[in-house]
Amino acid sequence: MAEDLATGRLARAGLLSPEALAQADEVLAEARAADLETLRVLMVDQHGILRGKTLVADAFEGLFRSGLNMPSTLLLKDTSHRTAFAVWGAGGEADDQGFEPMRGAGDILLVPRPETFRILPWSPHSAWILCETMQSDGTPIGFSSLEVLRRAEADLQAGGKEAIFGLEVEFQVFERQDSGLNHGQSTMPGAPIATRNLTQGYQYLTETRYGDCEAMLDQIRRNAQALGLLVHSVEIEMGPSQFEFTFAPLPAVQQADAMVMFRTMVKEVCSRAGLHASFMAKPRLENAMANGWHLHQSLVDRETGRNLFEPNADGSLSAAASGWIAGLLTHAAACSVMIAPTVNSYKRYLPFQLAPDRIQWGQDNRGAMLRALMQPGDAASRIENRAPDSSANPYYAIAAQILAGSAGMAAGLQAPTATTSPYEGTAARLPRSLGQALGAFEGSDLFATTLGPEFVSYLSQLKRFEWDRYLNTVSEWEQAEYFNLL
Repeated sequence: MAEDLATGRLARAGLLSPEALAQADEVLAEARAADLETLRVLMVDQHGILRGKTLVADAFEGLFRSGLNMPSTLLLKDTSHRTAFAVWGAGGEADDQGFEPMRGAGDILLVPRPETFRILPWSPHSAWILCETMQSDGTPIGFSSLEVLRRAEADLQAGGKEAIFGLEVEFQVFERQDSGLNHGQSTMPGAPIATRNLTQGYQYLTETRYGDCEAMLDQIRRNAQALGLLVHSVEIEMGPSQFEFTFAPLPAVQQADAMVMFRTMVKEVCSRAGLHASFMAKPRLENAMANGWHLHQSLVDRETGRNLFEPNADGSLSAAASGWIAGLLTHAAACSVMIAPTVNSYKRYLPFQLAPDRIQWGQDNRGAMLRALMQPGDAASRIENRAPDSSANPYYAIAAQILAGSAGMAAGLQAPTATTSPYEGTAARLPRSLGQALGAFEGSDLFATTLGPEFVSYLSQLKRFEWDRYLNTVSEWEQAEYFNLL
């Protein structure tokens, strides 16, 4: 079979390596053995959301021969699913991005990644496969999720280093009361559905709360493990109906893949059970807590496997850790759009909420933006960034960590003094709005230098479209504040 695939368009163009072709052969054999009926061919969009088409069994082999075409506008949607770029006129924004298929809503090409094939434990007649998103002629798209992360890793890898990431993912699961399916609720975006808590909350890490939700949490955990995700712990979080899963450390691309699979699996499995899972940063629900996405990160020497963040014998920071921390702090505001990507994200940065509001680091301090978890002789020494939230595109977010940390090391920066009072003092504040974050992103040369000006222009246009819609909307606060008064 691999020989047949080797004559296909993807192989001839060098878009599938001999190793990938061999893996594709194994995937097709596994699909036949499992009597699969459908294959969900998926791309990771700019928001970290999986989109794609579903192929029937007879079409599986064709995917590995020729790939699959998708509308390019999928890369141009904001969070309401509106197209944020002008694609129908001659020239203009589409050509400015250096991506001709934007104009006229032309095709892009999905190239399957055989290593991501997963038979779905909750839908065993079907499977997932993630794809690389490319221009229709097979050239890379500079702002596609996977390409951004690969570019971010390139210099580290060339220097014989690799960034490793562990995840803590907070989210909520609610009982679904009204799915919002009335005709009048089918807006862009759709009307928020009505929900009710599964637990009252505010009994952080208590055994009885876990017992209340064990059946639901077992279902999520078992499906995650059946997908091959490296679940480390399952936890009851602080807020009502709020939970946390943590994952063992992995290299950057593998961990980003795991995050999008986990988020999508949780939403699909919960929906089938009459529940609604949300990874929104701070839901507008009475007494609801915010959801963080804590990114644990370390740097290893690829030849020796040595953790370069392990402290010196006297407990002082290694040069690599000091530079990485300094880079994350220096570029924190510019990175915000990539780790806290929504209007809602910035409602989370409040003091005394176990979320940061200032740009600083601390030794094992959960109020600081960066929490250093390091001991001499501890091979698991790492830096935890507590600023990201669970709505982030993991490829963009992890790329931002790598680029900022690497820039700090390359410039020979040193970490400032650690804080012991993270909600006090004169440290610079994290952005308080998506608008402020966009200003910092656009005013920094970090991403234009490393990822190219096209990426900066693309992400800025996409998120400003969302920000402008928010600014043009009259809020409930304004109505309550002014309607009776003025």
